[in-house]
Amino acid sequence: MPPSDLEPAENGVAAGVQSVDRAATVLQILAREGQAGVSEIAAEMGIHKSTASRLLGALVSRELVQQDRDRGRYQLGFGILRLAAAIPGRLNLVQEAGPFLRELAASAEETVNLAVLRSGYAVNVDQARGPSSLGTQDWVGSLTPLHATASGKVLLAALTAEERGALLQGTRLPRFTSRTLTSRVRLEEELLQVAHAGVATVREEYEIGLVSAAVPVRDHRGVVIAGISVSGPEFRFDPEDAQVLPQLMDAGLAVSRRMGYSPT
Repeated sequence: MPPSDLEPAENGVAAGVQSVDRAATVLQILAREGQAGVSEIAAEMGIHKSTASRLLGALVSRELVQQDRDRGRYQLGFGILRLAAAIPGRLNLVQEAGPFLRELAASAEETVNLAVLRSGYAVNVDQARGPSSLGTQDWVGSLTPLHATASGKVLLAALTAEERGALLQGTRLPRFTSRTLTSRVRLEEELLQVAHAGVATVREEYEIGLVSAAVPVRDHRGVVIAGISVSGPEFRFDPEDAQVLPQLMDAGLAVSRRMGYSPT
């Protein structure tokens, strides 16, 4: 239906939606470019300079955009920071991750856990079970060792060497199975690989017969705040499965986006 055929109220709503869409586009351009002039913004959006100027004026009045007095170019304003600062406190990691954990558990058909770093342990804060994992252990609330679990290694790999040293200082790496890494040197070597690959895998390092893979979850700053893992029995599940790993990495990125992360 062409705009001329709209009722006045409908016409107003359509114009309002268009204005919001255009204002959002201006913000996206400035976020991408850092600074831009009226002519550049108008040209990219395919609108008149006068329209772009009105949009910028409205955004400046809300402090979402500010103008460089010397050059006359525009950039994002401090109002954006105030809005962004309010987001993390309102995001609940467990709530945001839940649907993705359940979806991953259903597709991988194994147990999926969400873990965070607390007091030197990987603490499981949520769990979803796939159809093949019925009757397995409930890990929610469990404190698991950082050096012997996939999520733990993801969380450790995100720390600096100094932070890891302070966390593990004076603490021996206990052996749980014959495959547990108890050498700090070998652990550091593996954590470098985990940080580079963005995924950690363990094979029977915490429990005989238990294998798992984990990826990080990042917040709006890009800081790793959690790990998502898929685990299952060694006879049935391969933590390096070519189908499961991409699904796991997609889930980690999806939850990270929900927490405000924007990959470059």
